[in-house]
Amino acid sequence: MELGEEQLERYSRHIVIKEIGIKGQKKLFNSKVLIIGAGGLGSPAALYLAAAGTGTLGIADPDIVELSNLQRQIMHTTESIGKPKAESAKRAVTAINPGINVNIHKVFADKDNIKEIIKDYDFIIDATDNFASKFLINDICVKEGKAFSHAGVVRFQGQLFTYVPGAPCYRCFFKEPPPEGVVKNGSEAGIIGAVCGITGSLQAMEAVKYITGTGKLLTGKFLIFDSLTMQFRTVKFKKDKDCKICSV
Repeated sequence: MELGEEQLERYSRHIVIKEIGIKGQKKLFNSKVLIIGAGGLGSPAALYLAAAGTGTLGIADPDIVELSNLQRQIMHTTESIGKPKAESAKRAVTAINPGINVNIHKVFADKDNIKEIIKDYDFIIDATDNFASKFLINDICVKEGKAFSHAGVVRFQGQLFTYVPGAPCYRCFFKEPPPEGVVKNGSEAGIIGAVCGITGSLQAMEAVKYITGTGKLLTGKFLIFDSLTMQFRTVKFKKDKDCKICSV
């Protein structure tokens, strides 16, 4: 697909970067990225991917917007309270870039529907907020050969890593979900909104790198940061030869 004059101007700051250029921008425009979760992580990821010219964005979320969401879920506004998050997200991303396609899935991604939801997408962003969904996304993406970005946030901390077929998966690092109640969730421990912004933006950057074939992805390593001290560290991990998902 050729880029028109409006698109050349819109994406001019990408096109002048030699690692992206027109070739990379065309790759973005022809790509399909699915974001599972239209909350704190999904908001910055979706907004930046829309602005970047990702041709098709999928947004999966069954929830409605609540007042307590607005502290960190920047796609949504006060006027969105009580409305489906997926619809609110679509309004936000198309307001930034009406030239992209947006598919919304107003369902909870579970073992019965997740294969159908992810099948048409090139890259998946796990922007969920619970361990059950994160392990499910990992397991199905590995089995279906889908690249994805995992992330998690709590209090002042964020973490993320990227999976591509053949690389170590989430279960190579965390074999099983923690027992219920052992790890506090965001509503119990709290989350600084800007930490979601940083982490979700990094997920968007991983998607851009994967699609354009630029740079090095966070495969086989977790990026972990503490916003209180502004310390970032990378923890490397290897493929578990006994992993029940990626080594079978």
